[in-house]
Amino acid sequence: MKNGEKKITLSKRLEAVVGLIKRNGTLADVGTDHGYIPIAMVLRGHVEKAIAMDLRTGPLERARKHITAYGLEDRIETRLSDGVSALAKNEADSIVVAGMGGELVIHILETGKAVCKSAKELILQPQSEIDEVRKYLRENGYRIVDEDMVEEDQKYYPMMRVVQQEDGEKSETKSEAKETLNHVHLLDLYGPVLLAEKNPVLLEFLQKQEKHYEEILNGLNRQPDSEKICARKDEMKEKLEYNRMAQHKMKNAAV
Repeated sequence: MKNGEKKITLSKRLEAVVGLIKRNGTLADVGTDHGYIPIAMVLRGHVEKAIAMDLRTGPLERARKHITAYGLEDRIETRLSDGVSALAKNEADSIVVAGMGGELVIHILETGKAVCKSAKELILQPQSEIDEVRKYLRENGYRIVDEDMVEEDQKYYPMMRVVQQEDGEKSETKSEAKETLNHVHLLDLYGPVLLAEKNPVLLEFLQKQEKHYEEILNGLNRQPDSEKICARKDEMKEKLEYNRMAQHKMKNAAV
């Protein structure tokens, strides 16, 4: 069977990640695991070649087996790599960092700053600390130009396509003089594009999150007040405030 006749079925999360990648020359997939993203992109003719990278030998060997099974050894290279350490500047047009914690995503972007900034785009799908990832991007010369969010197996996965800001370009979250720090934090929490486009999966997530926060707050209200309980109640009230602010913006006004 020829490469062009082969197909690969991705999970909903990985399909959404692939959907954010622009059709460019070379793709680098950091933490490739099974190698499904580069295999799909090459099979579908969306990239000319790809580099599948992982810190661990086990996942990289699995990726090699899958790449061989699809007959793509001449199109997809595998590299043992801590983040983007095995990638050269300007070697990849698109860099994917998906399926890992937000702290690790930030670490990869920071330690591999020169390499990451040499790419045309970054596709990021942090599993946690998503607001911190967005804050890092905002403070380090990046701009979020597209976002998506999917629900799979009762978990919610936001993801984003990121490019460098052009010289003299202001951060999207600071482009209006009247913008408040609260509004900037709101965009970091829930995503400027997801909010602006009134993403239905985000709205579903917000509604479930609101109920969860309310249940926690109701439980705290039933407990005797203490310094710890009062601090926790204040925290939950603030989280609820941002949640409801996001829902209001999605339902009633443009972000």
